[in-house]
Amino acid sequence: MAGVREKVTRLFVVAAIAEAISWAGLLAGMAVKYGPPANELGVQIFGPIHGALFVAYGVLVLAVARVHRWSLLATGVALACAVPPFATLAFERWARRRGMLAVAEPARQPAPVG
Repeated sequence: MAGVREKVTRLFVVAAIAEAISWAGLLAGMAVKYGPPANELGVQIFGPIHGALFVAYGVLVLAVARVHRWSLLATGVALACAVPPFATLAFERWARRRGMLAVAEPARQPAPVG
């Protein structure tokens, strides 16, 4: 179970970071779209990427919440953090500081004596 917990936790962290980066790309694309250049290419590229990462983050929140036994409130906050830009980074760091993403180290085998 520790292997699954570690893998899901790593994927969650990667998704949180990637979702925030995709927000930056989408916001830059929106600035170009509605600014003087009026070019929609940034939104056409980063829109679907951000959408996919948004869904992946949501699914991984549910998976991590299950394997780490998060409360319903913590899970709801994690899901809500997908909506404001860059909030997934803040939540990930907050959860890490509180030990909500800690992965238990496997028990060591006793060394033979003598």
